[in-house]
Amino acid sequence: MDLIARGTSGYTKKKRDETLQQYIRRLTHLYLENKNIDDIGEDLSFCRNLIVLYLYDNQLNRVPCLNSNCSLTHLYLQNNNISKIENLGALGRLQKLYLGGNSITVLEGLEKQHHLQELHVENQRLPAGEQLLFDPRSLRTLSQSLQILNISGNSLTSIRDLDCLLSLTQLLASDNQLSDMKELAHLLGGPWKYMTRLDLQGNPLCMRAKYKDRVIVMGKYLEVLDGKNITETTRQFLLNWHASREVTRKKTQDNLMRQDTFSAATNGSHAGDLPPVRSAVSRQTSVSGYIMPGLPRKQFDDILAKSNFPDQEISRKTRSGVMRAKFSLKLPRIHSKAVMSPRAPTTFVFHLH
Repeated sequence: MDLIARGTSGYTKKKRDETLQQYIRRLTHLYLENKNIDDIGEDLSFCRNLIVLYLYDNQLNRVPCLNSNCSLTHLYLQNNNISKIENLGALGRLQKLYLGGNSITVLEGLEKQHHLQELHVENQRLPAGEQLLFDPRSLRTLSQSLQILNISGNSLTSIRDLDCLLSLTQLLASDNQLSDMKELAHLLGGPWKYMTRLDLQGNPLCMRAKYKDRVIVMGKYLEVLDGKNITETTRQFLLNWHASREVTRKKTQDNLMRQDTFSAATNGSHAGDLPPVRSAVSRQTSVSGYIMPGLPRKQFDDILAKSNFPDQEISRKTRSGVMRAKFSLKLPRIHSKAVMSPRAPTTFVFHLH
């Protein structure tokens, strides 16, 4: 009783005509931190009006039984030897619970904490290779009330189980093993869309390219990221950058869709062949000249023998550095009903200048 009486802040003083029990009964804040306490027992049952209890930095092996302290709103139990969350059923008004630096392996025993707003379970002394686990029943109870959660230093590889915490505005999850950026995007874009403070320092995902830029774009209401304030200028710049990237990405997708549609139409055609290539004769139609129709070799030789083919008169005069030749050619009229020989026809092309 004397220890409890001395655990006041000095603002609450014992009156002269007041007994020790009466004095203890009206205490609202009790400071029992770093007193080498390993058990409380029923000694706090007289503190019926207790609101804030400091029991951190002691040797407690379990959460004290505080059934008589139903008015408690703040409970500080960090840095003890607690391995299980229990004995909190009677504390229906509890708003802040500090359990960091203990040996808790499962976040449980909070099924009746419907008004809990802050929960600190950072840096638990876990067995090698294990990580902090979350009881779904406790998470469902906290889904509408919990606003601040500290789970730093607990070897966590995923926080997807926390997506039911719809009122969460501050998450401290530094020094874990979080690496999934898609998981974070899902949480910030859905159940945690009103997150204002996020601390992920010391996680593998912090090494990703443009990590902070992407997180700021995903968290529209973020004010503090990894301990640094986010200015409105920075946010607006990153939002504009993200919008321009989305426009570029959409254009690229539209182009790919059009290409896929064209390929599907081509592959679905009846012929399935490439368009026909222009023939050599059709490509030569633009060349000025005369194309003699194909004739049998013998008939061509006869025509050539009868023709008057004078010697070539070559002019050696040069105009603009170009040698020009003059040809004089008279071709006889060929009867259109000539008999075709079975031998292959021969085609000659004359270019006339």
